[in-house]
Amino acid sequence: MEFVVRRATYDDVKAIKEITKEAFTKYCELAGIDPAKNAAVNETEEDIKRDIDTKEVYVAFMDGIIVGTIRVEIFPDKTAYISRFGVRLNYQNNGVGKALMKVVDERLKELGVKKVYLHTASKVRDLVRFYYARGFYIVSTSNENGYIRALLCKEYDEEN
Repeated sequence: MEFVVRRATYDDVKAIKEITKEAFTKYCELAGIDPAKNAAVNETEEDIKRDIDTKEVYVAFMDGIIVGTIRVEIFPDKTAYISRFGVRLNYQNNGVGKALMKVVDERLKELGVKKVYLHTASKVRDLVRFYYARGFYIVSTSNENGYIRALLCKEYDEEN
């Protein structure tokens, strides 16, 4: 399958909101989280615009349709944090997520980032496996959001 991945613009906000809501509603279901309490499910178009202005936000296209999105915040200490990573449900398991992660990996290496972090529900094994296959490992777990969240890390060096 062919995907085109590019930086998001304000024209993409509605699609990003739809994808995020759809993907994170399913994530909440799988993790046993109340979607009403999940910030990703309930974010506004203004939240997305703010992220486009302050983070690197990418979208993946397939057949001219935005089918996935990911956001990355890059910090001065050469670390980064991935958030709001989602793929439309009927496009999952087709390589969209891998394509988005590949673009993020390339960009972070280009910027000299040493480590990238993200959180995911430790209960959702398919997501944990997806991240492990991309070189992430679990650093810690916590329960501050009412469910067990795993903090994952991927380290970049000259060989990655």
